[in-house]
Amino acid sequence: PMGSERMEMRKRQMSTTQETPGAAQAQHSTGNRGSNACCFCWCCCCSCSCLTVRNQDEERARRTSHELQAEGIPNCEESPAPTLEEVNAWAQSFDKLMLTPAGRNAFREFLRTEFSEENMLFWMACEELKQESNKSIIEEKARLIYEDYISILSPKEVSLDSRVREVINRNMLEPSQHTFDDAQLQIYTLMHRDSYPRFMNSAIYKDLLRSLSEKSIEA
Repeated sequence: PMGSERMEMRKRQMSTTQETPGAAQAQHSTGNRGSNACCFCWCCCCSCSCLTVRNQDEERARRTSHELQAEGIPNCEESPAPTLEEVNAWAQSFDKLMLTPAGRNAFREFLRTEFSEENMLFWMACEELKQESNKSIIEEKARLIYEDYISILSPKEVSLDSRVREVINRNMLEPSQHTFDDAQLQIYTLMHRDSYPRFMNSAIYKDLLRSLSEKSIEA
């Protein structure tokens, strides 16, 4: 009888040992399934089709956002270094500052320090729109300008009054090169009255003027 009891205990131990890895494996599989499961299926492999689709959608959204941002924020305009005469002329009027690429670049650098660069970007985008003649390109650029600078959901929204916004909304029904003319004029006036005086007293302008003056004396 004692031998029979020992045999029975050994069988139970062996049975428990065999069942434990399986149970651990099942528990591990369940844990993985809980962490990796998506909303449509209970598969736990990394090649789950719905997870792949979701990852592709996220990547497409990131790429589209980056491309729109790259289009909405053009690089600084190419221009030769400004002369002392040009920089002195910027102090005479805002119009003379905005007429030259070097002037716009310097002013834009200043606006960036005041977190209002979107005003210059919007004005430049409107100028670019005026150069277009292709209807489909005009419509696409007008849509991008609206999304980037007019929409209240955009982080680059410019400050416009309600009257101008109503005009833009009407114009967007059939976009043209002049869809944003009223808005562009309002932003130009805002930069002239608000930002331009501070730019003339800024370190950016004064340092540039001093540097060119010193080079002129040395020459």
